[in-house]
Amino acid sequence: MEKNLKIGLFGFGCVGSGLYEVLNRSELIGARIKTIVVKDRNKERSLPQHFFSFDPNEILLDETINVVAELIDDSEAAYKIVTQALKAGKHVVSANKKLIAEHLDELISLAKENSVSFLYEAAVAGSIPVIRNLEEYYNNDSLTGILGIINGTTNYILTQANDGVGYAEALEKAQQLGFAEADPTLDVEGLDARYKLAILIKHAFGNTVVPEQIPVKGITGLRNGDVAYARERGLRIKLLARAERIGNELFAVVAPHFVTADHPTYSVSNEFNAVVVQALFSDRQLFIGKGAGSLPTASAVLSDISALKYDYQYEYRKAVEGRSPLVSESFSVRVLVSASMDADLDTVGLDEVEERYIGKGEQFVVGNVKYSALKNLFEQKELSVILFSDLPQVEEEIVVVETQYNS
Repeated sequence: MEKNLKIGLFGFGCVGSGLYEVLNRSELIGARIKTIVVKDRNKERSLPQHFFSFDPNEILLDETINVVAELIDDSEAAYKIVTQALKAGKHVVSANKKLIAEHLDELISLAKENSVSFLYEAAVAGSIPVIRNLEEYYNNDSLTGILGIINGTTNYILTQANDGVGYAEALEKAQQLGFAEADPTLDVEGLDARYKLAILIKHAFGNTVVPEQIPVKGITGLRNGDVAYARERGLRIKLLARAERIGNELFAVVAPHFVTADHPTYSVSNEFNAVVVQALFSDRQLFIGKGAGSLPTASAVLSDISALKYDYQYEYRKAVEGRSPLVSESFSVRVLVSASMDADLDTVGLDEVEERYIGKGEQFVVGNVKYSALKNLFEQKELSVILFSDLPQVEEEIVVVETQYNS
C-alpha cells in the first residue's frame, strides 16, 4: 500500500542538494524532507540557515521521520547514522559505496531484524538502474559476467588521454568541470570502482566480497607509450571493473584495459558510465548513463525513495550464506606491462611472453600472468599494467617476438 514518507536528510552537498531539488520538482507525492542535518555550520548553502540542523538526533530520535537519506562523504560517520537509523526502525537510502561495500552483510541483517528496507541504487553508476535490474530482471537468468566503466572521473581523464591530452592537464580539466575532487585519489587509484564492483558482485552472483580481495590498479601510472600503443592498434584505454564467473569460480579485477572498436565500452566517453551484463539466456546487454553529478545521482536516490512507498526491499535471492570467491591458479590474463627502464621489467615474471619492446625511455612486454599474481604485479609502482579485455583463459602456447630499438 502506498504511504506517506517523511524524510530525514543527512548531507546537503552535491547529491543532497540535488535530492532536495528533484524532490521538489518531481511529481512524487506523499514524500517530503522534514529535517536536514549537516556538519559544517559555516559553509555557504543554497538554502537559508534555518533549514538546517546540526544534531543527528533531530532525525534519529524523531518518530515521525520514517526514511533516512544518508548522503554524506564520511563512511565512518555514515556507518553510525545508518546503523542507528535501521535499529530505530527507519528505512534507509544511501549513496555511500565505501560504507556499503565494507559493511553490507551487517546492514542487510540489521534491516531484516528491524523489518525495514536498506536501498542504495545511487551508490553504483549514478543514474543507471543497475542494482534494481540485477535484483529483478536477471533473477531468473544465469549471469556469467558483469563489467563496466563505473567511475566518471577516470573515464573523463582517459577520454582526454586517448585524444592525446596529458594526465595532469586532463585531471585539471576534470576538476574544473566538477568531475574530479580536489583530492582525486579514490577515483584515479581505482578504489572507488572497487567498492562499487564489490556491491555489484553481491547482486549479480550472491558472493560477499571484501573489497581488498579484488586486485586494483588505477590510472596514475599510465605512460605516453601506453597511449601510443593503443592508438597504433586502434584500441582505447578504459578503467574497467570486471567480474566473471567461470564454472564455480570468480574472476574479479579493477584495472585499465585495452578495448577494441567492437567492445561495448569503446565509445563511452567523458563522465558517462556504462555497465555490461552478460547472461546465459538474454546474452549481452549494455546500460549507459551519467555516472556522476548532482541531479543524475539524486534521481537514483529519488527512485529508491519512491520504491519505499510500496515497502520495496532487495531480496538477495542469489546470495548463498558463507559463499566466497574461489580463485583458481588456472586463470590467466593477457597484459601489457611498461616501464621507463628495461631493468624494471625484469621483476614482472610473466608466465609467457608474446612481445617485448626496448626503446629509449619506453619499454614494454606483452604476455600472460596468472590471476593470483595480479595483486603483486599491481603493487609495483614503477610499472604500468594494462589488461586486454579478453576473457580469462588457461595459458596457451604463444610465439615470442623480440623487437630492439637502437637510439
